[in-house]
Amino acid sequence: MAAVKEKISGLAAEEGQAIQQSEDRDKQIVRTSVIGILANVFLAAFKAVIGMISGSIAITLDAVNNLSDAASSVITIAGTKLAGKPADKKHPFGYGRVEYLSAMIISVIVLYAGVTSLKESVTKIIHPEAADYTMIALVIVAAAVLVKIILGRYVEGVGHRVNSDSLVASGKDATLDSIISASTLIAAVIYIVTKVSLESWLGAIISIVIIKSGIDMLRETISEILGERADKDLARDIKKTVMSYPGVSGVYDLVLNNYGPDAYNGSLHIEVPDTYSASQIDELTRKISVEVYLKYQVILTAISVYSLNTKDPHIVEVRKQIQSIANKDPYVLQMHGFYLNEDEKTIRLDLVISFDAPNRKEAFQNVVAQIKEAYPGYQINAAMDTDFAES
Repeated sequence: MAAVKEKISGLAAEEGQAIQQSEDRDKQIVRTSVIGILANVFLAAFKAVIGMISGSIAITLDAVNNLSDAASSVITIAGTKLAGKPADKKHPFGYGRVEYLSAMIISVIVLYAGVTSLKESVTKIIHPEAADYTMIALVIVAAAVLVKIILGRYVEGVGHRVNSDSLVASGKDATLDSIISASTLIAAVIYIVTKVSLESWLGAIISIVIIKSGIDMLRETISEILGERADKDLARDIKKTVMSYPGVSGVYDLVLNNYGPDAYNGSLHIEVPDTYSASQIDELTRKISVEVYLKYQVILTAISVYSLNTKDPHIVEVRKQIQSIANKDPYVLQMHGFYLNEDEKTIRLDLVISFDAPNRKEAFQNVVAQIKEAYPGYQINAAMDTDFAES
């Protein structure tokens, strides 16, 4: 138990470090969002003036789009603050998922901006109005393109670094805005040179792109709220860490529940020899829980145990034979939880069936039928299992 105490004492220090990292993450998100707000309000003001003076619907819509971006940044800040609230009695797993809701609201704002601009563009196509561009206006729009490119890359980069879906969504939106502004600039130059006005048609095309972007962001956010499969690299690393412990011959049924960016609770099964005592299992599971938290900040709320037959050579051979039967089916990813009770003539096992199987239940039943045929004198208690970290 000395090793456990040593690791648990180290856990307190690691928890302090994790809390500090969380606070630093929140500060980066807020700071980046404030920069986005200031930049977008500044750009919106200039574009609104230029749009009204020149009579350009494209530039005016671009200004409105900048204001929606500023609103998105405000929502990101609010979402980050709410998500950082400590767990309480009503929400014992914390408020981390609020960040997903804020990302969803931003997606809806982008979608609304696209639909609104499409409506305005279609109106201008039906009732065209000539624009009057000046060189100063074009220079300001060109500068806005450069600012938006830099801002978009910066915000999205920070979003990926701190794992903030809201920032990533805002960054992608800013990058899209730079394309919109560049298109507006090109349309203006074409009009000055040829007197052919394309901005209403360009506005319609841009609006469709914005709508698609909003739908894509909304779809991604909804998928995360519904619950996606855990990152396969994280799942692999956790299993590798647990397998490194002497006596652990298998790690199965890893489930990771996400309660916000970088906030996981999980459970898993380990397979250990049937010679282990309760005290040995207790010490082993405590060590595993501590190390998984220290390395991956994943709280293992449960570690269940499968007992592996090791005393009887006959049972060991039966396991090998049944494993061979299971391995012949291409849709069986894994067999685990095997235990044979010779006195009761029962065999317990779990079969993990791939989601790629045309009919998972049928694939499972086919393998079980083969096992029953090979061992008619035993009662086969098989369960169809799912690998939630399947890649």
